[in-house]
Order: sequence, then C-alpha cells, then structure tokens
Amino acid sequence: MRRIWFLCLLAVLWPAGVLAQQARGGVTLEHIAMTRTASGAAISPDGEEIAYVLSVPRRPGADEDGPARTELHVVSRGGDSRGYVTGKTNVASLQWFPDGRSLAFLSKREGDQTRRVYRIPLHGGEATAIASLASDVSGYSLSPDGRRIALLAPQPESEALKAQRKQGFTQKVYEEDWRPVELWLQTLDDGAPARKLEIEGSVQSVHWSPAGDRLALVVAPRQLTDDVLVFARVRIVGLDGRELGRVDNPGKLGQLAWSPDGAHLAIVSAADVNDPAEGRLTVVGRDGGTQRDLLPGLEGHVSHVGWRENGRVLFLSQEGVQTRLGEVGVDGSGERTLLAAEGPVWAGLSVARASGDLALVGHAPEHPHEIFRLGAGEPRPVRLTDSNPWLREVRLARQEVVRYTARDGLELEGILVHPLERRGNARVPLILVVHGGPESHYSNGWLSGYSQPAQYAATRGFATFFPNYRASTGRGVAFSKLDRGRPAMEEFDDLVDGVDHLVATGLVDRDKVGITGGSYGGYASAWGATYYSERFAASVMFVGISDQASLVTTGDIPQEQYRVHMGSWPWENPEMYRQASPIAHAQNSRTPTLILHGEADPRVPVMQSYMMYRYLKLAGQAPVRLVLYPGEGHGNARAASRWDYALRLMQWMEHYLQGPGGEPPPYELDYGLPDGAAKG
Repeated sequence: MRRIWFLCLLAVLWPAGVLAQQARGGVTLEHIAMTRTASGAAISPDGEEIAYVLSVPRRPGADEDGPARTELHVVSRGGDSRGYVTGKTNVASLQWFPDGRSLAFLSKREGDQTRRVYRIPLHGGEATAIASLASDVSGYSLSPDGRRIALLAPQPESEALKAQRKQGFTQKVYEEDWRPVELWLQTLDDGAPARKLEIEGSVQSVHWSPAGDRLALVVAPRQLTDDVLVFARVRIVGLDGRELGRVDNPGKLGQLAWSPDGAHLAIVSAADVNDPAEGRLTVVGRDGGTQRDLLPGLEGHVSHVGWRENGRVLFLSQEGVQTRLGEVGVDGSGERTLLAAEGPVWAGLSVARASGDLALVGHAPEHPHEIFRLGAGEPRPVRLTDSNPWLREVRLARQEVVRYTARDGLELEGILVHPLERRGNARVPLILVVHGGPESHYSNGWLSGYSQPAQYAATRGFATFFPNYRASTGRGVAFSKLDRGRPAMEEFDDLVDGVDHLVATGLVDRDKVGITGGSYGGYASAWGATYYSERFAASVMFVGISDQASLVTTGDIPQEQYRVHMGSWPWENPEMYRQASPIAHAQNSRTPTLILHGEADPRVPVMQSYMMYRYLKLAGQAPVRLVLYPGEGHGNARAASRWDYALRLMQWMEHYLQGPGGEPPPYELDYGLPDGAAKG
C-alpha cells in the first residue's frame, strides 16, 4: 500500500519524468523528508555501549504535524542497536550513570506538566522520572557518584501572572519580561526537595567536576539571545553556590570539559571580542583564571573537546571541508593527530571514562549522521549504525571538493554535487547554495536537506555548489574576519567567482544559474537577485536580510552584529549600511525571486522579507513571490512547512532554469498527500 501511495505522490508532484527518475534509483524529495539522523552520542564508562538520539521526521500529511521526534537508542560495540524510548517522544541530553547500568535523559512524556529528568536501566525496565522542577528542566549534570544532580530550569511564572494570562492579559514587555534560568541541586532517591543556588545572571549550562566539589557554569547576564551569544562567561562555584573562580573569556563560548581528576577545565572559546565564532582550544585550572590557548595559530575551528587522561586533551577540529581528531598536552606540547582530516566528517565526540574508547558522530557524502566507535589504540573507527537502509537501494550523484581562486587571489574551496546523469559534455543548470552565519561552513559530508535537496536536484539534472566564501569558519580566526565592516562586498564576489570557475570548467551553463540560502545565505540570495542580478536567473531567499540598518535595530542580536560583523552602528556609517542592503539595488533586479520566511522569526524579523518583496514589486522588473510560514522561526521545524519549502524551492528553480520561465508557476501546490486533498 505504501509503495502505491509513494508512486502516486511522485506522479502528482512531478508529472513529467519522475517515474523514470524512480526507475533510475535516484534520491527523491520523500527520501530527504524522511531522512533519519543520529546525534548526542554518549559512550558508557566501560566503552561497551553507546547511547544516542535518533531524529525521526514525521511524514508530511500522514502524521500529526510537528518537528521530528527524537528517540533514545543504544548500540553495542558489535553494532546491535536497540530502541529504548521510541515512538511519539522527545528525548534529549543523554548521560550515563557512573556505574554504567542506567541512563539519564530529558523528556516531557505523556501526562507530564513540565520536562523532567528520567532514568532507564540498560538491562530491562521502564523509564522513571527522577527529577523535576516547577518549569521545564533545560539542562542537568550528574554528580561523579551518581547520587546527586544539578538542574537548570527557567524561573517559573508567579501564580498571579498565570491567573492574569487566563483572563486574557497576554501582553509581552519586550526585553524586560525575561526570566533567568536558575540552578538547583537535588539528592536522588531520598525524596528531599531540590535546593536552589543563588547565582547572579542566567545559567546556560552546568558541568559537575569529577572531583565532586564544584560546578563549572556558563552564565549570561540576562536570558536574551544577544547576552547568551556574546556575553556568557564561565563561572566556577561550590556546591553552596559560592563563587570559587571565574574565566573572563572574550566573546563566544563552545564546549566545556573537565579533566578526569577535576584539576583542569578545557574550554572552546572565541579568540577575542570580535572573533565571529568560538573555535580556540583553551585550558584553565580548577578555579578558572587566565585561558591558555593550546593550539595557537590553528587554521581551523575546534568544535568538540574531551579527555582520555589528565594531561591530554582530545579535540575535533573543523579544517577546511573536513575534520581532524587530535590530542594535545595541557601545556600545549605533544600535539598529534589521531584521525587525519579525511573520511567522515566528525560532528560529535564522547569518551569512555574507564576504557578510553571513543564514540563519534560522523557523516559522509554517502550517508547522514551515524554513530562510530574508535577503540583505544585502534587505528580507525568502525561505523555501528545504519539509520537509513534505503540508501543502499538508490544511486547517489558524485560529490567532489572544488578549489578555486577569487579575483583578488584568495584561495577558496567548496563542495560540488554533480548531476546524476549528464548528456555528453552538455552544460547543466546550477543551484548555488550559500551557508548562513557567515560564521559557518560546508564540510564534505552529507549535504542534502529540505532547504538544500542537492541529491534530489541531481536527479533533475542540476549541479549544486556549496562554496565556503571568505568569512567562513574552518580556516582560522583571520579568515573568518575578512568581511568585518565590509558585508556583501568581497565575500559575495567570491560566490560569483566560484560560479565563473565552474563555467570555465565546461560544466555549468552561465545563463542557467540559481542562488539560494537561509539567513546570511538568504542575504546572499537577495544580493544575487539585485546587485548581481545579471548573473542569476533565479533566486530563492529564505529568512534573509534585505536592509542592514533595520536588521540591527529590530533583530535580537544587535551586539553580535556590531562586534563581529559590522564594526559600526547605522548612525556612524549610514552609507555602508545602505550600500550593503539589497533593497538599495532592487531597481536593478531582473531575477525572478521567491522569498520565504517564518512569521515568528526573532533573529531576522519577517519585516526584512516584507521589505524585499515590496521593493521588488514596486520596481516591477521581474516576478516576485512571498510565502510566509505561521509559527515558524529562523528556519522551518514542522514537517509540513519543510515539505512545502522543498517543493517550492525546486518548483521555482525548475521553472526558471529549465523552463518555461516567464510568469511564475501557480502558487497553489498539490502536496501529493495520502488523501490527495491537501492544497495550499
């Protein structure tokens, strides 16, 4: 029955050529919509078992709409994976109890009023709640003996406020009615209530020292996005809440990890207040103090840290389009590479306390995120999970790393996904996918998703290119700062230079190039549709920027924008802000532009897309369409919104890069749902 529905879905969505595509065995949009991914790996103390979170998307139109469900699974060192908490569930934050006999996790299960901490035995038995507070638990840390737990939760609303809301008084006071995240300690299994520790500010994460006598906290002044992003600092406190030390880290923060004896704390940190991204591997003593950079001059960005032994720090470093697993001494000596920057792209690291074995999360051009195990002393990791067995039945398009030279001589790289089939040396249409940030980058791993369905586009005859333009991460601090105070200038010239390189190779048809991306990639898409309109035959802009001055003054990260991107305020350099805004070039647009945005986006408010739409509409030089997603934020989370987005993206690109062009395609879609009735 499912096979019949699937073929009907394909026939409804794409009347021409889709059944032939299915026969060829290419990736479909349904494949992408239903792709499962593994994350959150936590290896048991003895290294025998790895717990992980499996993200299971909902089927558009078949399941109740919503974000992907998250399940708890455990895989043995032999590759036997078992589901522990599955189905309609939302599992997060896995931690092993010290004896390795049970697991803790966060979930809000049926009948729960708030999200709680649960415990489930490894060898049989139901999950039971072990800790809860008056509001959702947002984070926790188990003590070294497993008898106590540190809990984080937002300060609950007062009973008076709850009563007012029931009476209809639901007003919000912008940036004033925030509630701090509080820190609590609770002894497990004795029935005693949790005890609140008085911490000034809002606590973002808690890490119990293996020595058992202190906690490392990440604390922001207020529970506002800007504060959390750029003003969060590390604090060391005793179990009574008294401050024992602090780390005045500059700017953004990444992972923290205590050494096994609790004598040192590894911190992934920004290099300075203007550093766009955390990525320096630093270490401090048990009481905090001055950070020591263990990898000075690293032309990469450290993403994950851990410890096998007291004097050696493990790290994952994003370097170019690959990752490297290495270790270094706490004094910065003896750096060595454990896994070279090749093979899978590593996106997670967990260390077994007793055995020193590692759990890794990795993805590759051939598969999405899966769980790997690297035994202590073993030369290479072993893949343990296969979350998408359908991949064995499909053909994947070839994927390669492309290196090219920008017009000013800067060496750049990106990832190219070729068409699945190409007629001789015929040139092909290209979809240019631009990452957000810009403090981000593409790695040579699995790249297909609802907003960038590269493998599906390959079956439709498209090439897809993912460039790492200047200001991307993965190449060190200096490279990531190359756009500061010069948004949309050389960084977006790099995009066009990448297209020119692919045209020069004979692969791409210069007149059939589309551009798309979300957030800063949406900004690039708006830039491509206006300033660089003559170079792009189609643009799909997602949650993107159209006016820089109004973004700084209406979005939720003005300080981050000022410190790491713009370098000035709109009133200090109005001409730069004007020149860097796509709406200032709207009159030049001849590019058909599809604009999509979540109405609840706090990062890039939806007014940015309203402005872009109206400017292009008034200019009247090319088709433009605006699609809004109620309730969605900075990116779509719900299955139906993602399905709609993927369909519209590909419809727009096919219409304008492969024909017929002209007037936009119909705005109503037949989603091909099981009952055949859903249209929008």
